[in-house]
Amino acid sequence: MGELTLEKFAAIAEVIGMLTIVSGLIFGIFQLRAHRMQQRNIVASGLAKTFYNPEFAKALVLLQHLPDGASAEDVRKAGPECEYAAVVVCTSFETMGLLTYRKIAQFDLVMDLAGGVSASMFRKLQNWIEHKRESQNQPSWAEWFEWMARLAEKYKDEHTLTKEQVANWQP
Repeated sequence: MGELTLEKFAAIAEVIGMLTIVSGLIFGIFQLRAHRMQQRNIVASGLAKTFYNPEFAKALVLLQHLPDGASAEDVRKAGPECEYAAVVVCTSFETMGLLTYRKIAQFDLVMDLAGGVSASMFRKLQNWIEHKRESQNQPSWAEWFEWMARLAEKYKDEHTLTKEQVANWQP
């Protein structure tokens, strides 16, 4: 084997240094992946909690009786509680839409969780939203809600689980 010279010692130290850097990078990649997964789980949990919010659930119940394409006058005639419900639904879906667009929330998850309801509520509130935009001179009001609802309509068949898929699901 021979004597441990300064050159051999430097070469060994260089190899150890490179291994340390590579193992640090690998560890960092795994940590980053774990962090991203944790963030996705937190977002998914937050989105799911939206549907357990009594205020949101009450708003959906109030609005489900409106016809598709209800006018601003129809919503107003239904009473202040109905207008408040419309704001609750719009702001909730607005948040979901923005989180989806920014890829903070996964598109598939949002569509499975809220796609159908968002599309249904947008059909009911579309005219009311347009009126709000015009009367408040705020053309971007509920734009992420609209964006998400239109995507939900477009991709509804791709993101609808069939009874067979659910019945045959296995972990």
